[in-house]
Amino acid sequence: MTYEPSTAPEAAATDDHVLAAWLAEEAGRRLLDVRSQGLEGRELKDAGDRAAHVLLMELLAEHRPGDAVLSEEGKDDKVRLGADRVWIIDPLDGTREFSEPPRDDWAVHVALWESADGGDLTAGAVGQPALGETFHTGRPPVVAPSTSESPRIAVSRSRPPEFVHGLATELDAQLVAMGSAGVKVLSVARDVTDAYVHAGGQYEWDSAAPVAVARAAGLFTSRIDGSPLRYNQDDVYLPDLVVCRPELADRILAWIAANGVE
Repeated sequence: MTYEPSTAPEAAATDDHVLAAWLAEEAGRRLLDVRSQGLEGRELKDAGDRAAHVLLMELLAEHRPGDAVLSEEGKDDKVRLGADRVWIIDPLDGTREFSEPPRDDWAVHVALWESADGGDLTAGAVGQPALGETFHTGRPPVVAPSTSESPRIAVSRSRPPEFVHGLATELDAQLVAMGSAGVKVLSVARDVTDAYVHAGGQYEWDSAAPVAVARAAGLFTSRIDGSPLRYNQDDVYLPDLVVCRPELADRILAWIAANGVE
């Protein structure tokens, strides 16, 4: 049976925040549909990546035909470097977790970069389909005061970086393992953790949408040296980032500056 997306909200015609949220939700529904088809392992991973990418590309071509797109699953068309508007998408972030039902720590990333004022992210959405949640810049998450007595740092469940143990000791923090990069970033906004510090290598699509939502929610975001995160660059490799509650930023950056991440 052919998958049929829902009708876009009327506001999506002019509101990029609404469109980003709807796109993430639609791709999430498509991925849940794929996940229900009895596939396993690599076959499930590949089917999910492909289905979400195709759907997002079709919907963007329909609703924003003049915009460029940078997708993890597509060819990097360098026309985006001269475009005023570029959608940066990761159709399925956390492919490993997606292929391990009933895990819910995988996500869909949809972000918009615009060239005005030197270029920056202007809208974004992160869908966590297995949770039935979509976090977006049109209605950013409200970050409540931390409910933990000590800081919590999100780390990869499969390859946590060695340096983060020293940082955790410095902050008297606990490490919380989880999958998708988007899930880790949003865990800070959701009061599941207080910081996500990564230096193991990523690409623009891994963080663009989560960072857009985190910024809109009032969280601190930067490279590990404190410099701004920049998107729609010629080289899309963006190896490191810090996302945290603002009150932790100085201590995290100072420790990294003094100790490094090797």
